[in-house]
Amino acid sequence: MASSSGTSSGSLTTNSGSEGDLQALMNERKRKRKISNRESARRSRMRKQKHLDDLQAQLTQLRNDNQQILTQLNITTQHYLNVETENSVLRAEANELSHRLQSLNEIIRFINGGGTNSDADGFGFTESADSFFNPLNYLNQPIMASADNVFEY
Repeated sequence: MASSSGTSSGSLTTNSGSEGDLQALMNERKRKRKISNRESARRSRMRKQKHLDDLQAQLTQLRNDNQQILTQLNITTQHYLNVETENSVLRAEANELSHRLQSLNEIIRFINGGGTNSDADGFGFTESADSFFNPLNYLNQPIMASADNVFEY
């Protein structure tokens, strides 16, 4: 019995030695896993920070681009308004010149003996051709303003 109890106590010691080795191995694995997890978390935080920095840089760039686009839009809009104003003035001048040409053509027709043509254009001249050469009988001509001083005070 003594020999069996010696073997038994020797195997307990070996068992507890292997349990200790197993425990030490498990603790070492835990420690390595903790280190690995910490390193992984650190890399994850670094990636997250880099992504956040990239997004911030992109936001800044997009805001700058947006500001440039708005500036260009304002310049283009102002240019459009200037051109539209100039077109309005030119249309008014063209209309006025068309009316003047109509009047002059009517005067020439009257002077050349064409008589009156009140049905065609609404001008009913009843005076003689000599009355057109009288400065008091000239058609009233409107005074045209230039676009440069329309808004001056």
